Amino acid sequence: LGIQGGNSGPAIVPGKAGESLLIAALRGTMKDVPRMPLDADPLTDAEIELFQKWIDAGAPHPADEFATESVVTSSHWSFQPLNVVSPPVVQDPARLQNAIDAFIASALEQEGLEPSPEADRVTLIRRLHLDLLGVLPEPADVEAFVADPSPAAYENLVDAVLASPRYGERWGRHWLDAARYADSNGFTIDGARSMWPYRDWVVSAINSDEPFDQFTINQLAGDLLPNPTTEQLVATGFHRNTLANEEGGTDDEQFRTENVVDRVGTTATVWLGLTLACAQCHDHKFDPLSQRDFYRFFAILNNTADNNDADGLEPKLMLPTPEQAAALQRLAPEIAAAEAQLKSVQEQRLAQQAQWEATLMSAGDPQWEVVHPEQAVSIGGATINIGGDGVMLVEGKIPDGDVYDVTFRSPLDGVTAVRLEVLPHASLPLTGPGLGANGNFVLGEAQLFVRPAEADTAQPLDQFRRTIDAAFADHSQENNPIAYAIDGDAKTGWSINVASGSMHVRRIATFVTPLPIDGGEAEWTLRLEQKVPQQTQYQIGCFRLWVTRASRDALLLTPELKSALMTATDARTAEQAQKLRDFYLNCDADWLAAKDRVHVLRQQETSLKSSITTTLVMRELPQPRESHVMIRGDFLRKGALVTPGVPAVLPHLPEGAGRATRLDLAKWLTSPENPLTARVLVNRTWQRFFGVGFVETENDFGTQGSLPSHPELLDWLAAEAIRLQWSNKQLHRLIVTSATYRQSSATREDLLARDPRNRLLARQSRVRLEAETIRDACLSAAGLLSDKMAGKPVSPPQPEGIYLFTQNNKGWTESTGEDRYRRGMYTLFWRSSPHPMMPTFDAPDANSTCTRRVRSNTPLQALTLANDRAFIEFAQGMALKALTEASESDDERLAFAFRCAVSRSPEPLELERLRELLAAERSAFARDADAAAAISPKSLPAGVDATEAAAWTGVARVLLNLDEVITRE
Repeated sequence: LGIQGGNSGPAIVPGKAGESLLIAALRGTMKDVPRMPLDADPLTDAEIELFQKWIDAGAPHPADEFATESVVTSSHWSFQPLNVVSPPVVQDPARLQNAIDAFIASALEQEGLEPSPEADRVTLIRRLHLDLLGVLPEPADVEAFVADPSPAAYENLVDAVLASPRYGERWGRHWLDAARYADSNGFTIDGARSMWPYRDWVVSAINSDEPFDQFTINQLAGDLLPNPTTEQLVATGFHRNTLANEEGGTDDEQFRTENVVDRVGTTATVWLGLTLACAQCHDHKFDPLSQRDFYRFFAILNNTADNNDADGLEPKLMLPTPEQAAALQRLAPEIAAAEAQLKSVQEQRLAQQAQWEATLMSAGDPQWEVVHPEQAVSIGGATINIGGDGVMLVEGKIPDGDVYDVTFRSPLDGVTAVRLEVLPHASLPLTGPGLGANGNFVLGEAQLFVRPAEADTAQPLDQFRRTIDAAFADHSQENNPIAYAIDGDAKTGWSINVASGSMHVRRIATFVTPLPIDGGEAEWTLRLEQKVPQQTQYQIGCFRLWVTRASRDALLLTPELKSALMTATDARTAEQAQKLRDFYLNCDADWLAAKDRVHVLRQQETSLKSSITTTLVMRELPQPRESHVMIRGDFLRKGALVTPGVPAVLPHLPEGAGRATRLDLAKWLTSPENPLTARVLVNRTWQRFFGVGFVETENDFGTQGSLPSHPELLDWLAAEAIRLQWSNKQLHRLIVTSATYRQSSATREDLLARDPRNRLLARQSRVRLEAETIRDACLSAAGLLSDKMAGKPVSPPQPEGIYLFTQNNKGWTESTGEDRYRRGMYTLFWRSSPHPMMPTFDAPDANSTCTRRVRSNTPLQALTLANDRAFIEFAQGMALKALTEASESDDERLAFAFRCAVSRSPEPLELERLRELLAAERSAFARDADAAAAISPKSLPAGVDATEAAAWTGVARVLLNLDEVITRE
């Protein structure tokens, strides 16, 4: 690594100690670099001279660990080509089922150990279902397998299990851990994201036994394939599962870079089993991986649009249903036709703008006629006195909120607007014009009604409402514009306070109708609604009404627009011309109608698109980014420019392909020349079936990782995986049909002494189930498990208060129906606050890749199984299953419930203990009817009372809390 060098150049130049940075660092002569080693006494001159002599001699390594050329080589076992040997010959071949057993038996013979006998059939079918499907077998299926006399019964069972769609869910869950899948963005805001289509793709791909090499290509570079399918695009969500920071004030480039760094580390861990992430800030301390290697790998993944990206590419894919796609297809020509119509109308109208301007200039200012009301009523009980000049003054008992209805006959025909003039008055607080203590008011809504003379007066006034589509005022209080008086929301309104000067002056608001209204003998009513919450007596105190038949254009012409209109055409600024043009078009009914048509259609399109499921995908930038070594991993400190590539210790990418892409990387990972991927794949697969892989440190195949327990078998299986064309199902079938897999997991005295950790595999392993599988097993035992696959995540019951310690209260609307009982992998997963059962049983946090879950044993796990609401529901379901599906005798029902939980029949002593438990539960609930009602299922079958259901629920709670239930034997 010293020879290859980092950003500052090679630390060691073989044969040239004077040019080697190592010597300068040891002597302390490097600029801006303290003398090495840090935090220790400096080396003596004699010690440094030894380094000089070693370098001048060519810097040989005693194990020839590093070459002196630009290509790094390593003698470490995992970097060597697969060492494929024939299965060894063993003393007792009759016990072998396939080649796997020969390797295991040979190692046991060398240790003088015997393999364990085959497990009983009940254990085998339960083990197979839990390992391959993640659910329990039905009691009837167990009985059928136990009774099957065929020599091929087990192989037939394996084939049937592998064909189940549950297989994809079980093994998809393992892959989702590696993909750091979650339904939220992470960090403190942790907003929701739509990634479940990727989850469904994983399940589907595994069920269809998509070869692992194609599985790899689709996820890392599906978008770069020729004519990629929608499924291949969805697959690229693998690397969109990175966290996204939504906090304000963050640096987008920093978090985009962190996403790419995460992708480098994840890819290396998942496919290569290497800790390449350790080389982000410096050369790897133990493995032949340089910092330059890291950033060459980084360069391959650094050319995609991302969440925190300013390149303008939206890395999101829409996934419409056939019905939604058809609706979008129907809308497209309608939108095109509407936009063409709008363009045509606009061109016609603009050709007439000069004539319109001339007409508007000759019309002069609008003329207003005062209104003399016939009646003014306060709904709240105040008195509204009407003066001879039309001025109305509000007096008497003033309510905290009010509605005024002012009735009048219009003095004009063709009315286009009503003006509300609010006036100060000596009788008002601080002279008004409002009744508030400070003289202000809030007008929540202004509504106009015109009842024709011939109309029945008994008809409700609301039937005669006329539209007010525009409003303006000579002044509005900040954040309380006049537009609030016609927005349809009585909680907002127009008020007139000022930042400086006097508020107690005359103010005018004008309400414009879209079409002229004839007066005649019609009865007009202007309603002023003033019931804005948390405002006391904030009503208008003194006011008057006016009407006009001036053109709408003239009414809406602001002083700014009037100035533009009075300016000669060739003297107008571009801004004046644009504003006047926009105003003219917005005054034209045909243009507005055409514009509204486009708007309505676009809204329909937007609404439809918002209902369409989306998922995050990878999209390559048209112009690749430059990538640099980042000094000490700091994205702001760019070092040497690097080109895309892979670690020098591994086989090179194919020559002549130009700049390496994600597609090149994906193909390289599963190429026959790559010694790591097949080893890593089969090692992790073995880990799923035996609890521990051949290499115990399954995420570190480097020099600090564990050596393989069975290196020849590991390489043979890796080669076999390639020979089987990367078929996971064939690989799994090979393993689960081996005698090694079928062994009993019972411990033996000789093994406890010789192989306490079962690394020689003289028996099967006994391991606790994973979080989701525990839920699924209990659901299947209770007969509640839903068969529904795919779709949006669900929200099964969880304890209250989960979001008290998160930045956002996300809420948790509990699912009902079968969604309440779906598999654990479909449970909504918030990174900041996952469903509490998941971390309780060691599910990963999804912030980074997880290729092996830890297994802990805590009291909280037992408390969850016994007392969690969801598990009580499972116990209720199991109780009803026993009461309705088994015969009526207690012993038969107890044995049936026991088989539902652990697949086997109870031993006599176990059955006796269950009888005692049932009797105790019946007695307790018979004495406490309220407790029985609380614990029994809400809906009971005919003939079953609450006491009996409660007693059986108590028994089921104990059964589901057995260690055997949550353990794979």
